[in-house]
Amino acid sequence: MRETEVHLGEPPAVVNIGVGVHGVASRTDVFRLPELWQLHLYQYDAELTVDGTAHAIRPGRVSLVPPGTTVRYRYQGRSEHLYAHLRIAPAGPSRTVPVMQDAGPEFPMLSSLLLNAIAAAPGAPEHTRAEIWTALWRVARLTPPTATSRGPHPAVGAAIAHIEARLAASLTIPEIASAVGISHNHLTRLFRAETGTTVVAYIRRRRLQRAHHLLRASTLSIPAVAASVGIPDLQAFNKACRRELGASPRVLRGTTS
Repeated sequence: MRETEVHLGEPPAVVNIGVGVHGVASRTDVFRLPELWQLHLYQYDAELTVDGTAHAIRPGRVSLVPPGTTVRYRYQGRSEHLYAHLRIAPAGPSRTVPVMQDAGPEFPMLSSLLLNAIAAAPGAPEHTRAEIWTALWRVARLTPPTATSRGPHPAVGAAIAHIEARLAASLTIPEIASAVGISHNHLTRLFRAETGTTVVAYIRRRRLQRAHHLLRASTLSIPAVAASVGIPDLQAFNKACRRELGASPRVLRGTTS
């Protein structure tokens, strides 16, 4: 399976978008877009060859082809697909994405995103960019990471997502392990191996990072900040700020009121 590296740190520039109609005048198209990515969503049977590698097109599949790539389409008749031609800046970490994938249960959502983007294109290009950016993220996540892919072990990634969504709540390692479907001890070992820290230390660090942000950037009261990061005991919150951030909440806020 041919793969490509794509960066999704910034919204793409949508140069052209619409419904492509092919296979009428000719059953074959051969072309290249020197500077643009090609995103296609299919509802027909055909064949796509990308730089010499053939991929079967089937209803419910999606392709993402990088710039400067020679593509050859062989159609079986009139063929319509949703497409977007994009400039994608090399911003943020790269993700490995197969050129052709089966969208599975994501296909209706991807179709909706592209149709919304097409409808918004004439008068709201920012809306179009947002819809396509969301679609790209969904496409990038269709295939689970392999053992050689960047990123944490799936269980560790799930644990981090669980923690981030519940920083204001009471969190225990057994509860987190149960939520991601592994044992307490296995989560502890995996988490340290993948992140270099313990689950408890990660939770503490993320709570204090969020508290620091809220103390500096918001007008929330200190008790409200403490409660919003899961440390409602003000004495414990004060000690945690001094230990982790080097100052009391009042000093971090920059006021003595």
